[in-house]
Amino acid sequence: QVQLVESGGGLVQAGGSLRLSCAASGGALRYYAMGWFRQAPGKEREFVATISWSGDTTEYADSVKDRFTISRDNNKKTVYLQMNSLRPEDTAVYYCAADSDRLVPTTLSEYDYWGQGTQVTVFS
Repeated sequence: QVQLVESGGGLVQAGGSLRLSCAASGGALRYYAMGWFRQAPGKEREFVATISWSGDTTEYADSVKDRFTISRDNNKKTVYLQMNSLRPEDTAVYYCAADSDRLVPTTLSEYDYWGQGTQVTVFS
């Protein structure tokens, strides 16, 4: 059983940056592919980015490509999401998730464990 706790959310002006962190406990992070998802008010949870267990392979949603970067430090059992050039439409609750079966899963149903989320609000 893996427990995930997100942090780093907050209020930021459009064009600014934030770095989200996802700390894992209860298991070795290196066995899991990790992903970030987000959910805006009134919308479904959507894929943002994913990274393989080794960190060698990543995938991004088109909406965040070239602005967001996912990374991981297996020794610190932490996954990061660096978000640059933020836009108001990036406002959402951001969730991290872990999957033990796939290289770079991109859909909600593929993930086994979820954090509670951290709020990101971007104002113009």
